[in-house]
Amino acid sequence: MREVAVVAFGQSDHVRDSAETSEVEMLMPVLHDVLGQTGLKARDIGFTCSGSSDYLAGRAFSFTMALDGVGAWPPIAESHVETDGAWALYEAWVKLLTGEADTALVYAYGKSSPGDVREVLTRQLDPYYVAPLWPDSVALAALQAQALIDAGHADERELARIAARSRAAAEGNPHAQLTGTVPAGDHLVAPLRTGDCPPVSDGAAAVVLAAGDTARRLTDRPAWIRGIDHRIEPHSLGVRDLAASPSTRLAAERAGYFERPVDTAELHAPFTSQEVVLRRALDLDPADTSVTVNPSGGALAANPVMAAGLIRIGEAAERIRRGASDRALAHATSGPCLQQNLVAVLEGES
Repeated sequence: MREVAVVAFGQSDHVRDSAETSEVEMLMPVLHDVLGQTGLKARDIGFTCSGSSDYLAGRAFSFTMALDGVGAWPPIAESHVETDGAWALYEAWVKLLTGEADTALVYAYGKSSPGDVREVLTRQLDPYYVAPLWPDSVALAALQAQALIDAGHADERELARIAARSRAAAEGNPHAQLTGTVPAGDHLVAPLRTGDCPPVSDGAAAVVLAAGDTARRLTDRPAWIRGIDHRIEPHSLGVRDLAASPSTRLAAERAGYFERPVDTAELHAPFTSQEVVLRRALDLDPADTSVTVNPSGGALAANPVMAAGLIRIGEAAERIRRGASDRALAHATSGPCLQQNLVAVLEGES
């Protein structure tokens, strides 16, 4: 199988409100950054794929406007997924595996500030039985957290420790939105407190993929994608165990995660309780100090919807590229209560 690697990663500084900046203005510096890291020009990219959501933008086909930041003339080979950019990376990875391109540009962006993101995300629920009840994203995450507590897998003190560790780790991340000591706060939706929940974030991210010797030419230490897979849980929340994530475990198995230990795990867990669910699915013991979990601070430090999953892959790849990691896991999720899960395994040169 053809080798494919992450050779560049860039992201914006994530903020609570970017009202003065359009999606194109938010994207362009990030795109220029990743292309500059490789020395490539837009015309050198064989395939471009993006991830975003029209529901966040509030208008149909909003992603076509973002192409102004890429430069779509002369015509380019381009695709778009209406979900997190991690799935756009998956599509680009497949494209490179087929040999139809040697390089790919993947980007994602999300502006949550213009509307109420908690209500916007209700539109991804079952339209007949659940969405008409308007349960927002925090209320659904609270149901999952309560299921976890009822099963004896966590308590509120453990969730507070996860929040504190994540925001402390984010102090070393110049792009993070929340860092340092963040109070647990009052219950937002019990048992979740303010500190257990992600910030509302606006931001963008981009990755450049390259195949084989092209990757070795573009960077000194490519982050090779050794395996990647994504799986989905049943759409109905009432027919699955919210305290478990079998789709994450299956995706990890198919990606080769369990073959050898990793030293880094970037988990897309917007809520503290979801990190517990993911750790259990991936056999990541909190007492095991050989694996660094979310050294970037994760989605608790910055959560640009539709880009946070791609950022997890980018952050894991960057640790490999700078020699801080040899084998890393990156996870992305989409949908309520960890409904859809993607797992990638990345390694440095053998």
